[in-house]
Amino acid sequence: MCKALTRSQGNAKILNSDAGHSLMQNVGISNDQYLTALMIFFVSYTVFETPSNYMLKRFRPSRWIAFLMFSWGAMTMILGGIRNFGGLVAVRFLLGMFEAGLFPGMVYVLTFWYRPEERALRIALILASATLGGAFGGAIAYGVGKLDGAHGLQAWRYLFLIEGAPSCAGALLVWFLFPDYPETVRWLSARERELATERLRGVASLGHQRITWAEAKATLQDYRLYVHYLTYITISVPFSSMSLFSPTIVAGLGYTGLDAQLFTVPPYAIAFVITVSVAWVSDKYEKRSLGTAISMLIAGACFLVEAAIPSDSFKLRYAFFIIALSFSFACIPPLLSWLTANLRTTGASTLGVPLNVSIGQIGQIIGVYIYKSNESPGYPTGHYTNAGFLLVGALSVLGLRMMYVRRNRLLPPDARRWRL
Repeated sequence: MCKALTRSQGNAKILNSDAGHSLMQNVGISNDQYLTALMIFFVSYTVFETPSNYMLKRFRPSRWIAFLMFSWGAMTMILGGIRNFGGLVAVRFLLGMFEAGLFPGMVYVLTFWYRPEERALRIALILASATLGGAFGGAIAYGVGKLDGAHGLQAWRYLFLIEGAPSCAGALLVWFLFPDYPETVRWLSARERELATERLRGVASLGHQRITWAEAKATLQDYRLYVHYLTYITISVPFSSMSLFSPTIVAGLGYTGLDAQLFTVPPYAIAFVITVSVAWVSDKYEKRSLGTAISMLIAGACFLVEAAIPSDSFKLRYAFFIIALSFSFACIPPLLSWLTANLRTTGASTLGVPLNVSIGQIGQIIGVYIYKSNESPGYPTGHYTNAGFLLVGALSVLGLRMMYVRRNRLLPPDARRWRL
């Protein structure tokens, strides 16, 4: 949630724009320069994700995640002091570098603590916390907007300062309280550690194991994983575009000024509930692929409707926007849980999870450019693009499921099955 709070560029872009005091207006940048600054974040994010997972394993999760958390919080606060385009791009690059390791790192850590059928809900709670961060971000931006001009500072500068501070403070708690591995954690007794390790034997990663070249080579040569990676690109497009442009899209729905910030809260609050619910059902019934595919189909259909209905049907478009955003987020946890359930060694998890998220950044970069300012208020290109990627992704998920079903049919009765 702290990480999601730091992604407030979308709020800062339009905050107090009616008074001429938004980020773009004060720094003096064009819309193309703004998009470049957004895109550069994903460049560093992509480059540093896989190395970050290695460092997490090398230095222990509690130490590495605390370092990343303090660093991205500091970078967010520094964003409040930028004066020109160069400063914005430089800080955004560093912000992407430090944020890169958190999400794949957290998913990776879950593979040490939970069985495959227990992970989708936990991943959903992590991602749903990001949706709460989006909701709080809109509410905070609404309140901070009223500070515009206080002590000679624009409100968007206060926004970055306020939203970066919790990450810096929370890093201290993570350093001392975040549990590393079940076989080493101090608040479990020796007997409890033994039970935790035995419960996970054969189905989870191990804290004491190190990745080998043979495991890395096998992971890189496993073609089925690249279908997972390509599928993740398709869900990354709407995830990126919704995260970055929801305030802009809401402004295009007829809400202006600070109201545009406030009306981003309900979509994210509803997305929290739907994301957790879909993940719980996917885990309970071992239907991660179907949970992903159905969510993608619903979201894709809603984007198609939103693009097709008249641009002045504000209330109807707002309703479909909420559904589309909610199910765009909901398809991610079961898809990631499905991937981790079919990574069978510690080395495969160390490399496969960050590679999945890194390659998915292609989709996030695409998402930066699809909502064009000259298409306001309807934004048909953005909605149709999101719909296309989601519907193609749903077909990809169903095809991957068929492949695993066929593989399971060829296995002997006592062999370990591929998860669906």
